[in-house]
Amino acid sequence: MVNKALHVFSGNANPELAKKIATNLGLELGKVDVIRFPDGEIFVKYHENIRGDDVFIVQPTCYNPNENLMELLIMLDAAKRASAGRVTAVIPYYGYARQDRKDQPRVPITAKLVADLLTAAGADRVLTFDLHAQQIQGFFDIPVDHLYASPVIVKYLRGEVDPENLVVVAPDTGSVKMAQSYSDMIGCGFAVVAKRRISATEVASSHLVGDVDGRDCIIVDDMTATAGTLIGAADQLKAHGANDIYAAVSHCCLNEKGRERLSNSVIKTLISTDSIPVEDKMDGRIKILTISELLAKAIDRIHSRRSVSTLFKLNLDD
Repeated sequence: MVNKALHVFSGNANPELAKKIATNLGLELGKVDVIRFPDGEIFVKYHENIRGDDVFIVQPTCYNPNENLMELLIMLDAAKRASAGRVTAVIPYYGYARQDRKDQPRVPITAKLVADLLTAAGADRVLTFDLHAQQIQGFFDIPVDHLYASPVIVKYLRGEVDPENLVVVAPDTGSVKMAQSYSDMIGCGFAVVAKRRISATEVASSHLVGDVDGRDCIIVDDMTATAGTLIGAADQLKAHGANDIYAAVSHCCLNEKGRERLSNSVIKTLISTDSIPVEDKMDGRIKILTISELLAKAIDRIHSRRSVSTLFKLNLDD
């Protein structure tokens, strides 16, 4: 049985994306106050009756992750206390996802902690987008719908580049599966760059597996902040005779250092999504594609108890 009504609300992290999602659903964005007391504490109040209804809260936990995560937790709690029938946390960018295992002594698994916090705060379901590590889905004891940027980005690429002369490149071994998926969807070549991490902000690309001589390349990864991995891979590709080099990431988390590096790099265009807000497009150097339609379709299917698996496929006719 479908819940009585569908509501979409937004925190302060990415209200523009939430508005686009609501528009795609033919809805007005729900009215909610998410404000700060003078001491910085967060206050939330819904201005609509949501008793028994299906509530979706759009809030990526991007910069500042602590503030945005706390906003989301309080919004979840307020919705449950307002007797919402079901509450889904729509998290286009899942912060703390890189802390998904104990890779050294005496460190936390923060991705699991965040999953526990979301569940304890009242989330009945999570809708998220290109997690940094797939196993994070298993950290939840509630349903998780995990969407991918590839259908959106591949559809754009097919109109911009020649698949016959394109090679999809994984900038490290961790992104091989993602890059292989892009390569299969586009129907083009595939290559891998080996990477050695020096520190949290510095990486070194050591060698290339694959033929890129005289061909255009698209480097794909789930996210970038300092752009070190992308630029190291791009330099390797250029050294092996690649022509135009592009990069595609699901989440553009570029900081100032990353923007400076990108502006001085051989990467022609960085293609990403609006999973998090990107205000500075660097005079067109960064191309942002919207995932609002994809998320709206997922929300509609979740609301009407239909499968979301068809959204994983590329549909060039849409």
